[in-house]
Amino acid sequence: MIGSLDPDQNDRERRLLDEIREQGATPETTRLFQDLILSYYRTYGRDLPWRHTTDAYRILVSEIMLQQTQVERAAAKYREFLEQFPDFESLARAPRSEVLLAWQGMGYNRRAIALQETARRVVDEFGGDLPADVETLATFPGIGKATASAICAYAFNMPVVYIETNIRRIFIHFFFQDREDVRDDEILPLVEQALERGNPREWYSALMDYGTVLKKRTANPNRRSASYSRQSRFEGSDRQVRGRILALVLEEGTVTEEEVILRLCEEPGRVKRILGDLAREGFVAESEGAYTCR
Repeated sequence: MIGSLDPDQNDRERRLLDEIREQGATPETTRLFQDLILSYYRTYGRDLPWRHTTDAYRILVSEIMLQQTQVERAAAKYREFLEQFPDFESLARAPRSEVLLAWQGMGYNRRAIALQETARRVVDEFGGDLPADVETLATFPGIGKATASAICAYAFNMPVVYIETNIRRIFIHFFFQDREDVRDDEILPLVEQALERGNPREWYSALMDYGTVLKKRTANPNRRSASYSRQSRFEGSDRQVRGRILALVLEEGTVTEEEVILRLCEEPGRVKRILGDLAREGFVAESEGAYTCR
């Protein structure tokens, strides 16, 4: 049912939109908003693997995977990744090449390196326990304030207040119906006002699912956000070529610049530049013209 509302929910949403337009974000409209979001989730919420755990490591893995990756693809890779690296210790001590191989197909390979570096820090500095603190988590590689807050909500059921894409979409849709250039600092007080403090884990899961519904059935409200920017095209981009080059290095073990050019049929200058970037960023190591995974 994800992606649509039943007739009763459609009617409830229309009435709520009208009431918010007339009254604004009152305690009563906020309560009705909470009821609508939670009722949808309790009837049609998605059965996602990370919703069956409160283990901090598994929640961390899911949140890093969900950065810029569709839920369905992340769910499939999540199970495979955890089979190979079931805890902080196993991920922290694994060769980087194994981690990158396990990450193949997800894109944005920097996330895999950041995840491993986070695991190493948890093991070395925190005794293997992920700290339940937003400010501390936000200092870890690849974890910003929003991801740190999501981890605290889902792993520790903490009543944190934060904004990410789905949350922004929902609040603009309901509470900024006739506005353009909506700023996040205008949205945050409403997120705090609507927060279901008794069970933040369920509340944020419900927001995620309702945000997915809105994306599929309305013109994207996030286009009216002051922070909105269109994602650049992937096909033919440097990002795509980086992924193909790294996959080739992982597959072959060792390749030369000339082999990459021949195998991928890419322009020599572009291959040279991207290989140099990958080496500087720690994805590959170069020795006498040959490139291997670190």
